[in-house]
Amino acid sequence: MSMDSWTKQLTKMYGIYTIGFFSVVIILGILEALGLEPKYIGYTYLFGTVVLYATIGILSRTQVLSEYYVAGRRVPAVFNGMATAADWMSAASFISMAGALYLQGYDGLAFIMGWTGGYVLLAVLIAPFIRKFGQYTIPDFLDARYGGKLPRFIGVISAVIVSTAYLIAQVTGVGIITSRFLGLEYNVGVFVGLAGILVCSFLGGMRAVTWTQVAQYIILIIAYLIPVISMSYKQTGVPIPQLMYGQALQNIEKRQAELKDDPKEVEVREIYKQRAESLKQKLAGLPDSWSAGKAELEQKLNSLPADDPERAKVEKALKSYPTSPEDAKEKWTAQMNAALAASKPPKSYVQTPTDAKGLANFLILTFILMVGTAGLPHILMRFYTTPTVKEARSSAAWALLFIFLLYFTAPSYAAFARNEILTNIVGLAYTNLPAWAAKWAGVGLINITDINGDGIIQFAEISIQADAVVLATPEIAGLPYVFVGLIAAGGLAAALSTADGLLITISNAISHDLYYKMINPNVSPSMRVKLGKALLIIVALIAAYLATFKLAIIVELVGWAFSLAAATFFPEVVFGIWDKRMNKAGAIAGMTVGLAVTLIYLIGSRFYGLDWFGIKTISSGIFGLIANVVVALVVSRLTPPPDEKLQDFVDHLRYPKGAIKAGAEE
Repeated sequence: MSMDSWTKQLTKMYGIYTIGFFSVVIILGILEALGLEPKYIGYTYLFGTVVLYATIGILSRTQVLSEYYVAGRRVPAVFNGMATAADWMSAASFISMAGALYLQGYDGLAFIMGWTGGYVLLAVLIAPFIRKFGQYTIPDFLDARYGGKLPRFIGVISAVIVSTAYLIAQVTGVGIITSRFLGLEYNVGVFVGLAGILVCSFLGGMRAVTWTQVAQYIILIIAYLIPVISMSYKQTGVPIPQLMYGQALQNIEKRQAELKDDPKEVEVREIYKQRAESLKQKLAGLPDSWSAGKAELEQKLNSLPADDPERAKVEKALKSYPTSPEDAKEKWTAQMNAALAASKPPKSYVQTPTDAKGLANFLILTFILMVGTAGLPHILMRFYTTPTVKEARSSAAWALLFIFLLYFTAPSYAAFARNEILTNIVGLAYTNLPAWAAKWAGVGLINITDINGDGIIQFAEISIQADAVVLATPEIAGLPYVFVGLIAAGGLAAALSTADGLLITISNAISHDLYYKMINPNVSPSMRVKLGKALLIIVALIAAYLATFKLAIIVELVGWAFSLAAATFFPEVVFGIWDKRMNKAGAIAGMTVGLAVTLIYLIGSRFYGLDWFGIKTISSGIFGLIANVVVALVVSRLTPPPDEKLQDFVDHLRYPKGAIKAGAEE
């Protein structure tokens, strides 16, 4: 079948699929109006979409090597753009990005500018040249460009670390959605969601993942747009949120200015200030303060009779008490910082960073997210799947357009949600606390507590994590449950699509790059596919287990992955294409130092109080990136240049016509 015919057939199939999904949403809305219980709507969305993805995965099953690794290199540009967008728009983009904007205001725009700008870098500097190389993985490129197995091995290690951090974030998102909408415990929800991840990728590898991701993009973009369009119409009378959220911003500024000097708000903020000071004293008194606090709780528990209702509260407090002085330092520091933040009046929502440190962190985060985007191995792999170099370049442009649809809308989600909270929740009596607050509190993402005991909800008493804003917004706005379930289906699609791409990347790095290319080059193609499938299950189980620890919010975990990608892959891939003088020694030294420096600052600043120039943990990659570039350039210039064959290879890559077939399709 010719590419034009193939493209027309795909367009027809996915057009019918889109109309069908719209029809299901409308039917569910009608059934809800007729009295269908919300839980059945949620079950229909979640189980229905997972069954749909599983069906696509089963129909796309394959044992053909090129199909399993690169979808047969016959994915048209527009569909590869959709698959890339779905692969890219993870749980962080769908669930957490609007939440970051809700909490941070202007500062949160770093995520939008960085992630979007990264695709421009990708399209200009990398994508067509990676496609011309024409193998399967990024470690393949590192091996061919720099020569020898050591660059490949470092690439494998980096790919596994970067992709695992990103994968944990996706599994966390799946756990949040399944636990909230299926009524499961979070840890149980993580492993239930794991099944949804595996059915999309296990049987067909990249082929199954690609066609599943196209379907998932359609669902996630519909799910993202419909609720916020409804909110825009409800609040402004105009169903164009991207143009109308300015009205919400004006009201937010007005309401926050009123609350700044409100006596009750000031009272609550003062209580938080006292809590922060108390925690500061406890931190200063470690380890004695930890021992004294634990002994006090144990003594109180022993003094209470077994039937005393207070006993359950004390048992809960003792169970959640820090396990050691080191654990206490981490938890109390986080609590102190949160109390300090809550003790301050809400800052202007549209104000740019005013202090030098804030501006530096804003600009550095934007830059790191940009170069991290262009260095993510699971995204770079997508450009191996197009038929030609021209299609690879076009697919990058299509991906940017499809991503733009969501990113251009995210600020309106944040603005409408914050406006809804300030207008309709603040000032309510606690006796009228909406049901959605209790539901999301059960997942640990929303907390509304009467701090000053006056029975009225103050803005300072509302704590919403970034991961809750998009998922809870339809309920906050009082929209029908059909919109709530739709958001859940979209969030699940976003998490599953990225998780599938990451699983493929990790399993390929181990089965193809490590085992086949470095350990056993005589293994049969069928065995390589079987090994890849086995690794999918193992990696998925490990990621699910790690996600149960809730190491960080989703957007923070994703930020770690981008920092690591920026400090490892981006410099060596760009140097490999654009610097003929970059050699094996420089690449090895640069990647090793970049990875090490980033991990040192990431772990040290997140868990042990390390602070270099006030740069936040999420931007740790700036130090590794600088170290990588400097070390790679210096070492490469102090050692012999690459041989003529490798320099010719670089020249060949720079003229993106056709595709290199070195090594055939193996």
